[in-house]
Amino acid sequence: MEIKIGLVGLGKMGANLAKNMKDHHIDVVAFNRTLDKVKEIEESGIEGAYSLEELVNKLVSPKIIWLMIPAGKPVDDTIDKLLPMLDEGDIIIDGGNSKYKDTLRRYKLLRDHGIHLVDAGTSGGTEGARNGACMMVGGDSEVVENLEPTFKALCVENGYGHMGPAGAGHFVKMIHNGVEYGMMQAIGEGFEILQQSRFDLDMEQVSRVWNNGSIISGYLMQMTEQAFREDPMLENILGIVDSSGEGLWTVEEALELQVPASVITQALFTRYRSKQQDTFSGKVVAAQRNQFGGHYIHKK
Repeated sequence: MEIKIGLVGLGKMGANLAKNMKDHHIDVVAFNRTLDKVKEIEESGIEGAYSLEELVNKLVSPKIIWLMIPAGKPVDDTIDKLLPMLDEGDIIIDGGNSKYKDTLRRYKLLRDHGIHLVDAGTSGGTEGARNGACMMVGGDSEVVENLEPTFKALCVENGYGHMGPAGAGHFVKMIHNGVEYGMMQAIGEGFEILQQSRFDLDMEQVSRVWNNGSIISGYLMQMTEQAFREDPMLENILGIVDSSGEGLWTVEEALELQVPASVITQALFTRYRSKQQDTFSGKVVAAQRNQFGGHYIHKK
């Protein structure tokens, strides 16, 4: 099967994935709603398109559209725009962090039009997208098998897997991100204990040692070391942690399946708490402690 990929979305992940494709001699044409990004990618030697129509017209059959755009409405809107331009047998790959239930709904919609949907949960961050990603893929076996050489070329060794039918890729990626929440929170709490201790510790050194030969070494610790190298006590960073959705979806799934997931749940709630500098619940607890024990109250 001759392959030419139409990549939609040139944010940090999409642009790096396009360059990864080029490095592996995968024919790709790229579009972004913000056209300046199309011009930037063309400077990298990658073919650009300045509308979805132009993108589709530059593809060969079966047309393959790879979406690297935010989850939710942007994906639905883009699919709605693409549908009239696509033919039976064409393929849409959703490489973003879509909720797997949305993927199942979209799969049925596209199947009714004779179009295939493949979900490719992508991990490894911007560095992975550029130099070798980790992809968890869901979709019909025959379609995925034809695309496997492309997926494998873009991934690190053993970093690709066909997880099952449509939705399975995004489901596994969702749980992956929930696990990530818990791991990141544990690392953050550990370093807070170190920072509050009696010892004047070099956090970059600690993270470097922990990242070499220790049981908790790995990519997250490597990123922690890099962060401390750039800002030794993270003084230029506010402790506000955003939640992009996958942790919440993981907790919702755990509740539906009645699976205890206390670490992931608490990590999610801690992210929510990080956005609140002064909560009413905190006021109530502080007042209770003062009332029953005479404990000090921090007043404005």
